Order: sequence, then C-alpha cells, then structure tokens
Amino acid sequence: MADQSSRNKQGGNLQSIAKAERLTQIAVVMPCAVFIGWGAGAMLDHWLHQHWIYIVGLIFGAVAGLIEAVRQALSAKE
Repeated sequence: MADQSSRNKQGGNLQSIAKAERLTQIAVVMPCAVFIGWGAGAMLDHWLHQHWIYIVGLIFGAVAGLIEAVRQALSAKE
C-alpha cells in the first residue's frame, strides 16, 4: 500500500515538472523569436546594403513569437 502511494506521489511530481517546463517554454519563445527575427533582418540589411529590413524582422519575430506563445499557452491549459 505504501509503495502504491509513493508511486502516485512520484508521478504527480513528474507531471508538475513537465507542466513547469511547458510554462518555461512559453516565457522563452517570445524573446527568442524576436532575436531570431532581428538577426535575420540584420543579415539581410548587410547583404542587401539596406538599413530598414531589421525592423521588418523584429516585427515578424514578435508576431511569430506571440502566436507561438498563445498556441502553447492554450495547449498547456488543457
């Protein structure tokens, strides 16, 4: 009987850790997407000899990060 309750406790702890990991991903995805968008825009600026494409990359990264964060948050809710 004690062995069964310790297994249930351990399973609950693993589920809590997995949920915390999913929530951490939500917090990390937005800054990463913005940084990747900025980096891609800066590389295109350098390659095409322009000075405005990084702004488009920032906006695109922010939108993509927000969409992914909302998607992950909705799936973590279940």
